[in-house]
Amino acid sequence: MCRLLGVSASGYYAWQGRAPSARAESDGAMLDRIRDIHRTSRGTYGAPRIHAELVAQGHAVGRKRIARLMRRAGLRGISRRKGTRTTVRDARARAVPDLVERDFTADAPDRLWVADITYIPTWAGFLYLAVVLDAFSRRVVGWSMANHLRTQLVLDALDMALWQRRPDGVIHHSDQGSQYTSLAFGKRCRDAGVRPSTGSVGDCYDNAMCESFFATLECELLERRRFRSHAEARMAVFEFIEGWYNPRRRHSAIGYLSPVNYERSQLPPARPNP
Repeated sequence: MCRLLGVSASGYYAWQGRAPSARAESDGAMLDRIRDIHRTSRGTYGAPRIHAELVAQGHAVGRKRIARLMRRAGLRGISRRKGTRTTVRDARARAVPDLVERDFTADAPDRLWVADITYIPTWAGFLYLAVVLDAFSRRVVGWSMANHLRTQLVLDALDMALWQRRPDGVIHHSDQGSQYTSLAFGKRCRDAGVRPSTGSVGDCYDNAMCESFFATLECELLERRRFRSHAEARMAVFEFIEGWYNPRRRHSAIGYLSPVNYERSQLPPARPNP
């Protein structure tokens, strides 16, 4: 081996007995931290989010170094897959204006909500999930699950959002699915002071923020598990939204903070007691 590599036997034995360098020891300790964060994220985080987590923990480390160590250890994040459309337009329903026009920015919570429906495959048949997201923080403020696609599914998600947030004049943006253009949904919006808005037909970009959440849900949960029953799927989705996505998952669009922490960071400082 020494002849093939062109090194001396004494040099080889000296290298074999030499203690690891300070850089190698530092890389080993950093890789242990990376493994812990990757495991905590359920194997979903890539280098950017792991970098954000390490910086939040007080470690001065570059993103390229993290990427190098992850490649060496065979660690990687997961990539998104294309979402699935589940709503069908009712041609008889009265058109609802588009109050958003693809501008999904909001300067405060509860100014703009986006909503949509997706499906969750189980061995017992499809389970359907309706969500309402706050465009300010990407937080899921309302959601509901059912084994049907009737209007009650989206009404339950809206009612949860209203109960949790108590908005004043919020815009509720969705596609033109029959559930969102129904008389019952329109009446609930009027009663609660919600301003309904819908995008154009068959254009995912008109509800891109919700599509992005569903893509995250699919690649981080649904593509990695198989559910035997609706009850098992319900528990998994509940834990994903309320135990991981809202309070802990770092989001690149909001400075690599979680939705809950981003909202907290934007609150005005508390006034001192007189």
